[in-house]
Amino acid sequence: MRQIVLDTETTGLEANRGHRIIELAAVEVRDRRITDGVFHHYLNPERESDAGALAVHGISNESLLDKPRFREVAGDFLDFIAGAELIIHNADFDVAFLDHELALAELEPLKTYCAGVTDTLRMAKELHPGKRNNLDALCERYQVDNSGRTLHGALLDARLLAEVYLAMTRGQESLMMEIEEPAVRGAESAVGAVRRAIRVLPATAAELAAHEAYLENLNKETRGGCVWKQSGQVT
Repeated sequence: MRQIVLDTETTGLEANRGHRIIELAAVEVRDRRITDGVFHHYLNPERESDAGALAVHGISNESLLDKPRFREVAGDFLDFIAGAELIIHNADFDVAFLDHELALAELEPLKTYCAGVTDTLRMAKELHPGKRNNLDALCERYQVDNSGRTLHGALLDARLLAEVYLAMTRGQESLMMEIEEPAVRGAESAVGAVRRAIRVLPATAAELAAHEAYLENLNKETRGGCVWKQSGQVT
């Protein structure tokens, strides 16, 4: 199973208002192990970052002037994520920006190239309702060392999220082993054997009469409240 943990940094909060990606990072997880496979680029957004965004990521406008545009690295990025499940924290945000960049590059939406998207923020809210579920809070909750995270950075955050995701989903590998097809077939065979071994012994006439007498007496004591008598069912 191949998964890609992905994060972006942007010039602002709204892709539909022309904001762009300035850093794109993706970390490979294969069979629940973080590999050395990494895609990472700073990008020239062809516009300046908002002051609020600069305060979050600290990536200056000047430092991006000589960096490639998204369209120049899009092919390599799509090759890297091809066919994988994407793991993203607050996925709607990143997917909106990636779809915007892909559209500007005259390429298909993100879902065309990957096997699906898992939103770890949504997962965390289901697991920990009413609690803080940002990346720092999850690192603390799952004992992932985030001491080097003074500012947001796509590559660092993707690596931290990969560790958090594996901690959040720990135990799934054993669950998947238990529900594999051979195990299911074995369970069905066992149930079938038990069913074939069961013998049904019908009640005798004396047992049925004794049961009917018991229900009649119960009906009198409950002033007609015996549901078995009301339904006419004798079991």
